[in-house]
Amino acid sequence: MTASATAGTALTTGHLEGLTEAEAARRLAAAGPNEVAARKPVQLHSRILTQLRDPLIMVLLGAVVLTLAIGDHADAIVIALVVVVNTTVGVVQEVRADYAVAALSALSAPHARVRRDGAVRDLQAAGVVPGDVLLLGEGDVVAADAELVEASALLLDESMLTGESVPVDKDAGDPLGAGTVVVRGRGAATVTATGASSALGRIAALLDDRREPTPLQHRLAALGRVLAAVTLALCALVFVLGLVRGLPPGTMAVTAIGLAVAAVPESLPAVVTLALALGARRMVARHALVRRLPAVETLGSVSVLATDKTGTLTEGRMVVQHVWTPDTAVDLTGSGYDPEGEALVAGRPADGDELAPIRELLRVTTLCNDAALRPPDPKVSDTHWTALGDPTEAALLTAAAKASCPRPAELSAALPRVEEAPFDSVRKRMTTLHSVGKDRVLVCLKGAPEAVLVPTLLTDRPDLLARARQEAARLAALGYRVLAVASGTRGEVPSPVTAAESGLALLGLVALSDPPKPHAAATLAACRAAGITPILITGDHPATAKAVASRVALFADGDEPGDRVVTGAEVAAGRVPDLTAVRVFARTDPQQKLDVIEAWRARGAVTAMTGDGVNDGPALHRADIGVAMGARGTEVARQAADLVLTDDELSTVVAAVEEGRRVYDNIRRFLVYGMAGGAAEILVMLAGPLLGLPLPLRAGQILWINLLTHGLTGVAMGAEPTAPGAMQRPPRPPDQHILGDGAWQRLLLLATAVTAAALGAGLLAHALDLAWQSVLFLALLSAQLGAVLGLRERLLTRQNPFLPLAVLFSALLAAAALYVPFLSQVLDTEALGPTGAGIGAACAPIGFLAARLVRTAFRGANPTGRSGASGLR
Repeated sequence: MTASATAGTALTTGHLEGLTEAEAARRLAAAGPNEVAARKPVQLHSRILTQLRDPLIMVLLGAVVLTLAIGDHADAIVIALVVVVNTTVGVVQEVRADYAVAALSALSAPHARVRRDGAVRDLQAAGVVPGDVLLLGEGDVVAADAELVEASALLLDESMLTGESVPVDKDAGDPLGAGTVVVRGRGAATVTATGASSALGRIAALLDDRREPTPLQHRLAALGRVLAAVTLALCALVFVLGLVRGLPPGTMAVTAIGLAVAAVPESLPAVVTLALALGARRMVARHALVRRLPAVETLGSVSVLATDKTGTLTEGRMVVQHVWTPDTAVDLTGSGYDPEGEALVAGRPADGDELAPIRELLRVTTLCNDAALRPPDPKVSDTHWTALGDPTEAALLTAAAKASCPRPAELSAALPRVEEAPFDSVRKRMTTLHSVGKDRVLVCLKGAPEAVLVPTLLTDRPDLLARARQEAARLAALGYRVLAVASGTRGEVPSPVTAAESGLALLGLVALSDPPKPHAAATLAACRAAGITPILITGDHPATAKAVASRVALFADGDEPGDRVVTGAEVAAGRVPDLTAVRVFARTDPQQKLDVIEAWRARGAVTAMTGDGVNDGPALHRADIGVAMGARGTEVARQAADLVLTDDELSTVVAAVEEGRRVYDNIRRFLVYGMAGGAAEILVMLAGPLLGLPLPLRAGQILWINLLTHGLTGVAMGAEPTAPGAMQRPPRPPDQHILGDGAWQRLLLLATAVTAAALGAGLLAHALDLAWQSVLFLALLSAQLGAVLGLRERLLTRQNPFLPLAVLFSALLAAAALYVPFLSQVLDTEALGPTGAGIGAACAPIGFLAARLVRTAFRGANPTGRSGASGLR
């Protein structure tokens, strides 16, 4: 029978009859189910309308109406298809992400054991009501807020609510929070609050369902407004100029609308959506699940990474790292609960004499221990040893195995336990008594140094106790949890057992911690190299927080003013004038985490917040990017997040930031290319008549050029690989225009070069008495196809073969427009001879060279002093 199954009979709960079924039903009707109000599911039509409200999509819908108005059904269908594909991809990604997060919800525990009508019942946690008597055993999740009535060595893991990594002892009268986990002992508690009134519900109430637009959405919305204004202005300008020159109104109306469509890079939404979708797919391969598609790009803008401690920077498992005895001291290597590691003295393996006192101490901690270690499941790959019971006691068992002590089962058989005094928060120590033969009892004791290193317990010399206290204080200042260990013998079992806690000999001290993950320091270094400021926000003790921050090098060079640890109480009292000057926050509650995030956002930073607990939910939701842990995270954290890490590794966030920068670079590269092409078409149409070319291009020819250059070729640009050095430059300023940092200057230069090449080819053909309009058509198209290859950051990369294939396919369709009779008739082109075709095709290398030359022009100064690696940051 499990600990949970026996909890109800092991305690004196006979007088706790609990509620009657009738009373429980009445209270359930009055208080409602014990559930946090679930977020309403987003309806399909709402998702579709959200996609269609994008300003660029609205411009495209307007273009569809215009093309239908002039009877150009083919182009209307093409543009409408772009809108449909973009909307479908966006909606499908959001729905798939929601399903994936729902699957992760299976990690929660939905059952509780209560006493009703004097009998123990197992029911769904949603059925628990105020006044119910909860029966708690090892491994149980507390189903609702409650007040503890009875307890036997009860130890709770409250990290999901408070962020505190060390389990907390609970005694009768103590409050219990919903969502906490029993790691040791047994208890009975009376429920005081359920559902939205519980601690979990109050934190969830801080979540705001409103979503603010992402940086990319802000930038594209601004661009969409500009393009809409430009479109209307061009329609009017070209139409009026044509009438002034005496051209028919019908012809000029068709031409004006064609130019308006040319001014809008209609494949931009498809490029953006495809780039985001490819980024989301790549992130899944790198263990990051994107819940909202725009979040992919926002990651590339992140300038502040706020991380919690337990399980994110640290392993989330207690480990003995240092053992001190009056004779020697050793460091223990290894990670987690795997019983593999070495005992080192000054960096070298300890010899037998040095290990003797260490083994004696760890033998006592193994006997004075109620935990167990579970080996990996041979049927499951990549599993590790796990703890059953108190994580601290499990860590002591692991340390004993590393020091080659006898197994716990062997020690228990040789020295059976005959009596015990469990750990409690008043005595702050645990004592067990073991039979060592006839009329002899071994006393094993461990506990907090302040409760053990006292003359009333120990017979050691005062100077030795002073040394031990000094060492314990030093280790505690370094962020370790310190236990003192002592032992002795008695002739008989005393009554009460606590009477044995005197006349003992000090064996030494054990220092435990939740150690940093192996790659934590490198991950934070990578953040700083990318211009991202890391900060630590935890509910843990200030000394522990500062120790972890130091060990993972969170304090960068020059951070001295911000290297102090600020507590949540100081934040709440308003004693911190500038929250953005602090790098480590400890003992914080959900509201204070929100305050820190809001302070950074008010300063203009783009924030990413990582977390796994219920207490992290509001801050995850409020940050620009909320990052939840998928394997061990709570449902509240996962639902509040934009990104869920399926491997719980902080380094995955850095990989996601790199992916976000790749996406944004590709979108900007397409904008420079697509809008330069559109501007070149407009300039040709405006300048051509002044140079003797009456109607340089017809509306159908303009739309065909747009289809080939902005269509398949433009979409293929969204799959370009990450630029070299993308993570060695600072994040772009949040208020930077999407065509900022020299992009619009490069756009104009490239447009001018393409225009000059195309007009030059047209004028030369006109002088040679060739079909100059068809030559101009081919020249303008060729120059843009050359430019798209010239804008590549990695010119000969094989990571995106779709782009050169798209260029080749577009070139074939360009030839088809000239030489296929049906297309030639529809587009009003003429078949060109070798001379005309050669003049038009010669513009391709001109466009390529122009793109290579302007690719790095007009870059702003890099704030970090490093040169930006991306051509279109």
